[in-house]
Amino acid sequence: MTRVAARRRVWPIVGRALVGAAAAGFACLSYSWFCLPDVRPLIGQNPTSTSFMRLRAAEAARTHRPLRPVQRWVSYSRISPLLSRAVLVAEDARFWSHDGVDLDEIQESLEIDWTRGRFTRGGSPITQQLAKNLYLTPSRNPYRKLVELMIARRLEAELSKARILELYLNIIEWGDNIWGAEAAARTYFHVSSADVTAPEAALLAGAIINPRRYSPAHPNARLRRRQQMILGRMGTVTPPAPIAPAPDAPGIIDPPIAPVPLPLPPARP
Repeated sequence: MTRVAARRRVWPIVGRALVGAAAAGFACLSYSWFCLPDVRPLIGQNPTSTSFMRLRAAEAARTHRPLRPVQRWVSYSRISPLLSRAVLVAEDARFWSHDGVDLDEIQESLEIDWTRGRFTRGGSPITQQLAKNLYLTPSRNPYRKLVELMIARRLEAELSKARILELYLNIIEWGDNIWGAEAAARTYFHVSSADVTAPEAALLAGAIINPRRYSPAHPNARLRRRQQMILGRMGTVTPPAPIAPAPDAPGIIDPPIAPVPLPLPPARP
């Protein structure tokens, strides 16, 4: 058989394989999209738990360790603008301008991962981090990342930016079983999240990168460097004006709206 004839026989096989792979990929994406959790209840209801909270509870149960989670829900208007600004500087400076997926950051992350030869760097803006904390796991596999992106787009389509940031600031992990800005401020500085100073806000924001390793109570040299970097940049990112609470708003440690349990995501196909 000549080389030309061999190529003529191979190319149809390759073509069919590519079409089959594309069809399988499309089917997988379609299935994942239709199985995504419904985020619309979050418009007016606060989650009572998250995927990360349940993960930590399972870890504690396996090691027979007592679990004493600390969380106090506060509205966005009752969190210090200094803390909101510090978190945006540390985690997502373009939060107000992107649609939940920061393509520039993703490209940078992919380039770094390609150079290192492994999938390590997150590169997730706040909306994606919220999606991961609410519904997913810390896994770094590409499929989980894809689902995270799709949930983030749903969050951006249904919720306001201020609501997304409010949810994020109230549910993220800020230490061993410390959840949200109010619990973190009271645990580490014995003040409400409305009263943290700029250095305290920068220290809290710097610890988000790995809250189980970097403690604002005992900051190491790297956390101190991050604190100084955040302080130096805080003047360049400004949160929007706080949302005024209703006249009959409850006390600072009470949720402004009723909680609702979150649905679990479907198992990976």
